Amino acid sequence: MIPAPKKPQKLPVVLSPEEVFQFLGCIGNTKHRAILTTCYAAGLRISEAVHLKPTDIDSQRMVIRVEQGKGQKDRYVMLSPKLLETLRHYWRAARPQGEWLFEGDVSGQPITRNAVELACRKARRLSRIRKPISPHSMRHAFSVHLLESGTDVRTIQLLLGHRSLATTARYLRIATSKVCSASSPLDLLPRPLPVEPAPAAPQHF
Repeated sequence: MIPAPKKPQKLPVVLSPEEVFQFLGCIGNTKHRAILTTCYAAGLRISEAVHLKPTDIDSQRMVIRVEQGKGQKDRYVMLSPKLLETLRHYWRAARPQGEWLFEGDVSGQPITRNAVELACRKARRLSRIRKPISPHSMRHAFSVHLLESGTDVRTIQLLLGHRSLATTARYLRIATSKVCSASSPLDLLPRPLPVEPAPAAPQHF
C-alpha cells in the first residue's frame, strides 16, 4: 500500500470589514452590487445567491430561504435590515419580471456566475486592494467577521450550511479575536528593540 500524499491545507485570504466596504463601494452596477452584498451579508455561495427568488426574501421574519443549497439542503439565513434596504433599492431600479431575483441577459434565466465574477474582478481593480478577491471571498469574510464579533461556531455552521463542524472550525485559525488573543513575547520585552534608520521606501503593508 502506497500512502496517498497529503493535500496542502491552505487558509483563505480574508478581507477586513473596511476592505469589504471599500470593495462593495467600487461596484458600479446595482445588480452586481446587490448580489455581492447578499453574499457577504448572508454568507451565501455565489451559486446560491444567483438562484434566489423574490419569494425567498421574507421581510416579515427577516430571513432568507436558501433552496437546495450545496448537498441539496434547504436552510434559512438572517436577512440584515441593511441588506433588505439594498435589495429593495435594486428591485425598484431593475424591476425583474421573471421568477429570479437576479435575472440574466437570457430571458427566463438567472444571471450567470461568470458575469458576477467579471464584475468582481473589475471592482477589485478599482478598489486597488492587493488581496485576491472572488465572490466566495464575501462568504469567507462573513464567517470570519461573525467569529470576531463573538458568534459561536455552531451557529455559523448552520448559517453556512456546512455538514461538518470541522469545516467551519477552520475559520478559527483566521479570526483575529482568536489568533491575536495572546500577546507576542516581543511585546513583553522591557523596552523596544533599537531600530537602525533606513532609507525611505514605499510601504507594502
